[in-house]
Amino acid sequence: MRHFDLCVIGSGSGNSIIDERFDSWSVALVDGREWFGGTCLNVGCIPTKMFAHPADLAESARHGARLGVDAGAVTVRWNDVRDRIFGRIDPIVAAGEAYRRDSANVALYREKAHFVAPKVLAVGEERFSADSFVIAAGSRPRIPEVPGIDDPALADRIHTSDSIMRLATLPRSLIIVGGGLVAVEFAHIFAAYGTQVTLLHRGQTLLRHEDEAISRRFTDLLSRRVVLRLGQQFASVEDAGGRIEVGTTDDDGVEYFFEAEHLLVATGRVSNSDTLDLATTGVEVDESGLVRVDEHQRTTADGIWALGDVSSPWQLKHVANHEARVVQHNLLHPDDLVASDHRFVPHAVFSGPQVASVGLTEQACREQGLRYAVGQRDYGSVAYGWAMEDTDHFAKVIADPATGQLVGAHIIGPDAANLIQPLVQAMSTGLDLKTMARGQYWIHPALAEVVENALLAVELD
Repeated sequence: MRHFDLCVIGSGSGNSIIDERFDSWSVALVDGREWFGGTCLNVGCIPTKMFAHPADLAESARHGARLGVDAGAVTVRWNDVRDRIFGRIDPIVAAGEAYRRDSANVALYREKAHFVAPKVLAVGEERFSADSFVIAAGSRPRIPEVPGIDDPALADRIHTSDSIMRLATLPRSLIIVGGGLVAVEFAHIFAAYGTQVTLLHRGQTLLRHEDEAISRRFTDLLSRRVVLRLGQQFASVEDAGGRIEVGTTDDDGVEYFFEAEHLLVATGRVSNSDTLDLATTGVEVDESGLVRVDEHQRTTADGIWALGDVSSPWQLKHVANHEARVVQHNLLHPDDLVASDHRFVPHAVFSGPQVASVGLTEQACREQGLRYAVGQRDYGSVAYGWAMEDTDHFAKVIADPATGQLVGAHIIGPDAANLIQPLVQAMSTGLDLKTMARGQYWIHPALAEVVENALLAVELD
């Protein structure tokens, strides 16, 4: 049986571990998924944002008239957008796989794998062992168990985020089931491209994990652009004469039926831990299927590490990259372990509007019994907001009134993902609110002034 110094399962962030410092190690890189390079590069954050940017442009053009700019009818060329995106991504994926295949010290396995004994992996017909393993096998879309979802006759009309971006033509109508990040990003993209979008969600607000003020405002704003039906439980899928019919029920058991050309199921993601037979190698998973890791990214089995979506509740690429750097260091320096820093993990939703968040929400502060103070300012309260004629968006910060330390920040509106970054930095470095607001210049009349004014609106002790 062949033996390696290191085996990495997953070619996303796990692949980045294997740099020149491992040239003297024998390494197995295993990934049996359809694509090489992980979720973010192929079907996640990178292509979706490349679709979202043209969507932003299309929406801006449609709303130019109120600022005196008449752009005329907006047409999005789906094939051109799609081919530009994957015409860039696919060669990168192919080159990355070729590079690993040609690496002198790396054996690349492109088949599905599972453990058959402690530190023994079966890949196809081969079995091998390794001194150390890194489980970075990622996640996959969650598929609800409803009648018709597995009907092969409907397969070309039922999609997840893995397939929706490769459609041959832009659909005239699309039903999206879900209310989280993936659902609302694609709702924005397809609505902006001219598709009639119906969004079905079981809850009463979209993005329910966001601060409640953000969630309420976002739900209202997106409902102006798509057909939004809340309180709908996904119940069935059926053929409708070449189209697709989605059945739902509300909390009272009343049935509803919706019809469109295609269906996108966007009801969350699940860890791929269940594909690896981890129990045979002593690796434990929690009740949600995530691999259990400590602060050093060690699993419950000696010599086996895990990172990214397979073990992380955040399921964010920047978290996976951070954890990969931690695992990389710890593999190279077993007597000088470092820990992952998950204190202030930011995220952004590239929908219309954009949303960005870091730290505690106001409801979390209440649930934890914390004293807190809030500062909130509208985009329209600053000069650049006037230039935009913005009446819908705002920035909100939450702080400890005794110390002035930020505990949370939440922004909804254009450039939210960029505007929140200095707040992430302040939280991560311990910069207090007053120093941040008055210890530096804020460019006038930049949109960042809305962050400055939100900070100044907080009433401290």
